[in-house]
Amino acid sequence: MISSSPTSPASATSAAEPLLPTTERTLLRTIAVAQSEGRAPSLSAAVARDGDVVWSATRPAGADGGPAADTQYRIGSITKTFTAVLVLRLRDEGLLDLGDPVARHLPDTELGEATVGQLLAHTAGLAAETPGPWWERTPAALRPGLAEVLGDDPFRHPVGRRFHYSNPGYTVLGSLVAAVRGRSWADVLKAEILEPLGLDRTSVGPMAPYAEGWAVHPHADALLPEPVEDLGLMAPAGQLWSTAADLCRFGAFLATGDDRVLSAATVREMATPAAPPEAGEWESGYGLGVQLVNGGGRTLVGHAGSLPGYLAALWVSPADGLAAATVANATAGPQPWLVAARLLGTVADAEPGIPPAWRPLTEVDPELLALTGTWYWGPRAHVVRLLPDRGLSLEPFEGPGRGARFRAGADGSWTGLNGYYAGETLRVVHREDGSVRHLDLGSFVFTREPYEPDAGVPGGVDPGGWRGTP
Repeated sequence: MISSSPTSPASATSAAEPLLPTTERTLLRTIAVAQSEGRAPSLSAAVARDGDVVWSATRPAGADGGPAADTQYRIGSITKTFTAVLVLRLRDEGLLDLGDPVARHLPDTELGEATVGQLLAHTAGLAAETPGPWWERTPAALRPGLAEVLGDDPFRHPVGRRFHYSNPGYTVLGSLVAAVRGRSWADVLKAEILEPLGLDRTSVGPMAPYAEGWAVHPHADALLPEPVEDLGLMAPAGQLWSTAADLCRFGAFLATGDDRVLSAATVREMATPAAPPEAGEWESGYGLGVQLVNGGGRTLVGHAGSLPGYLAALWVSPADGLAAATVANATAGPQPWLVAARLLGTVADAEPGIPPAWRPLTEVDPELLALTGTWYWGPRAHVVRLLPDRGLSLEPFEGPGRGARFRAGADGSWTGLNGYYAGETLRVVHREDGSVRHLDLGSFVFTREPYEPDAGVPGGVDPGGWRGTP
């Protein structure tokens, strides 16, 4: 089941603290049950904590003639997350906007009002599959151009009205990356993601050792080899090969960002639901190139993938600093998306992370420090705190309510990063003598005292002041 080739060097020893033996046994049993009950020829998995792979295993183990830990599997639609990263790099460089019509960058593509951002979020209304024969099992030569990928009637829903998963949509995004960069999608991927992140066992084509893909007979323990096609133009939707350990390293990037590839702010943007529901009222969704699952007290970010002969899943819990990946060489059976989630949950619950030590600021700006403390929106108290990156946070003093973190701008204002005030501007308004009069947050006024008379509260303050029952 494995191609013959010298095994690539083992990855460097993790700098993270090893898992407890009891945790490791639970993880091993989880994948052993999945491989056995799912009837997968092989199944490989890994867990990373704070960027370091702390556990990996394969069933059956390499000593039994099965795959080694660094064996590649096809990862299917997890490829879409890589493609999304490339598109967002173009946006961050100012080479395109997510609101741009696709035709602005691919003039021969007749997609009307569909935008780059809608393709990323699967809300452009495009068909789920190509109009020709089953693209995953047929030669790429059948789809030489986007015209063959999209067909004469590419839309199934009105643009922007609903989520509808689309493989052709990500094919278009791959072509967009190539058009803007002036190089192939594969070359851009290698130079801008794989090499900077050190994903040496992730590639467009298979690199030995790799697992052969199989279908397992539904009523007998018999195998049928699946064809391995180069997807050609469809590659940005599902071409890549990788290992569980490499996927975990990519997951660590999705948790924290890496300025060589994408900033922390942009990876957070990827993990924001494309059509955000109210907090706590959703179980699954889609961001910009990532699937989102909300359950069991944590939000998981990642993607699942499949191609004939292969299944894969990657989940990341940014709050826990954990990533888990599972790959298998079977067309159906072991449900790696559930396995990866269980692996992550096992480590998170059995060995919760230890927070970094608190350390004081190395420098304190007196003007910023003066803004901290209690402020009132009407009669309700809020607290402003100074963050280590010169940003601010504003939260209700007690109970639920509107709050946010704010990033400092060059002009002395702050931009909201999350919650109700995401994207809104916080400004400090001064009196003529230079003292702070109030804070203006998207037109809302926050004062040092409830309805402070001379603080510019819109509508004024009754000159009679506070009083008892009339």
